[in-house]
Amino acid sequence: MKHSQIFHTTRLRLAGLYAGTMGVILTICAVGFYEAMAHSHFSELNHRIETVAGTLHDGLEASLQEPSKLEPVVQKFVPTLCIAGTDCSSNSTALHYLGVFQENGYYIRFLSLSGQLLASGGQVPTDLPAQIETELWQTLEAPDGTRYRQLSLLLKTANQDSWGYMQVGRSLSELDGHMVWVRLSLLIGLPSAMLLVVVASWWLAGQAMQPVYRSYRQMQQFTADAAHELRTPLAAIQANLESTLTTDASDADAWDTLRTVERQNSRLSRLVHDLLLLSRMDLQGLPTKQNACNLNDLVNDLVEEFSALALASNISLTADIQTNTSITVFGSEEQLYRSVANLITNAIQYIPSGGKVTVHLKQEDHHALIQVQDTGIGIPHKEQARIFDRFYRVNSDRSRHTGGAGLGLAIAQAIVQAHQGTIQVQSELSKGSVFSIRLPLRSNFKMA
Repeated sequence: MKHSQIFHTTRLRLAGLYAGTMGVILTICAVGFYEAMAHSHFSELNHRIETVAGTLHDGLEASLQEPSKLEPVVQKFVPTLCIAGTDCSSNSTALHYLGVFQENGYYIRFLSLSGQLLASGGQVPTDLPAQIETELWQTLEAPDGTRYRQLSLLLKTANQDSWGYMQVGRSLSELDGHMVWVRLSLLIGLPSAMLLVVVASWWLAGQAMQPVYRSYRQMQQFTADAAHELRTPLAAIQANLESTLTTDASDADAWDTLRTVERQNSRLSRLVHDLLLLSRMDLQGLPTKQNACNLNDLVNDLVEEFSALALASNISLTADIQTNTSITVFGSEEQLYRSVANLITNAIQYIPSGGKVTVHLKQEDHHALIQVQDTGIGIPHKEQARIFDRFYRVNSDRSRHTGGAGLGLAIAQAIVQAHQGTIQVQSELSKGSVFSIRLPLRSNFKMA
C-alpha cells in the first residue's frame, strides 16, 4: 500500500480527518473540564462565604442600636476584630468564627454608611480599598495582583435603620494557583494526547485501508488475468483469419480455420459465462431459484455422467454414499451440481493413468459433507491457500492444455458460500487431495 500514491494520499486524508475530529473533541472536552472545575470551585467558595456572612448578618442585626457604632456584642461574635485606629499587631490574623475562618485567606470588614472603615479582622490586605459596593458580590484585585472574592451586606439596627456595611471575603490566590496548575496540565496534556491521537489515527487509517487495498489489488489482478485469458483465444482467431485471408487457401484450409475459430470462440464463451456467473454471485448471491435438493441423487448422477471421461483416462470413479437415508439441502440443484462437477473434473485431469477418484457423501452433525478424494499428484502446501483464487493455476501448462482458465475452483467456492456452506482442501504431494464441501441440512438453512 505504501507504493500506491492514491492510497497513501487517501490514508493521509483519512488520518487527518480522524486526528482533526479527535482534536476538536479533546479541545472542547478540555475547555469544558476547565470551565466546570473553575465554576465548581468558585461556587463552593461563594457558598462558604455566603454561609458565614449570612449567619453573622442575622446574629448582629438584633444587637445593633446606633448607626456606625460597634456594640460590644460584635467583638463577641468576632473575638479577633480590630477597631480602626488602634494597634492590632498583637492580634491573630485568623478568624475563629464558625470554624471556617480558621483557614487562611479570610477577612471581615465593617464600614459606615459613608464608607469609612470601622473595624476589620482576619487577613485583610492593607492595600485593598475599603469602599461601598452596590453589588453583593465583587472580585477585587490588589496592586500586587492578588485577587479577592468579597460579599457586601447592608446591616440594619434593631429599629430597622441602616447601620452600615459588612464585607466578608477571601483571597483567591489558592484557587488561582490551583487553576494555573490545571491550565498547565491541560496545556501539556492536550498536545501530548493529540500526538498520540495523530499516531493512532495514522495506524487506524492504515488498518481501515487494508481491506480496500486488498480488494483493489484483487480487482487489478482479476482485470489483468481476465485480459490475458481473453487475449489468447482472440490472438489465435486473429492469426488464423489473417493466414487464411492473406494466402490462396484451399477449401480444406478454410474449413480448418473455421474449426479453429469455432473452438476458440467456444473457449471465449465459456470464459465470459463463468465471469458473468461470478460477477452475479458477487452482487446478488445465488442467482437461481432455490429448492430442496437431494444430494444422494446428485452424487449418483455426477458419477454416472463422468464415468465415460474417467474411463477414457483409465481412472476409476466411484461413489461412496455412507447413509441409508436421503440427505437434503436447500438450494439450487443446478449450481450445486456444477460445484461438485468442477471438483470431479479437476480430480480426473490431475490424476495419472490408473488413479482413483471417490466421491463420498455422509451426514455430520447438522451438515451434509461431500468429499471428492483422488490419488493424484497432490497440491504443494504453500499453494493450497490460493487455489480458490480466480485465474490461479498450480500447473499452468496442464491447465492450458485442458482448456482451463483457473475459474473452476473459484466458481465452486462461490456456489458453496452462496449456500451458506464451506469448502476446504487437504492435500499431500504424490498422495492425492481431498476437497470437502460442507452444507447445512435443509432444516438448518437460513433464508437470506
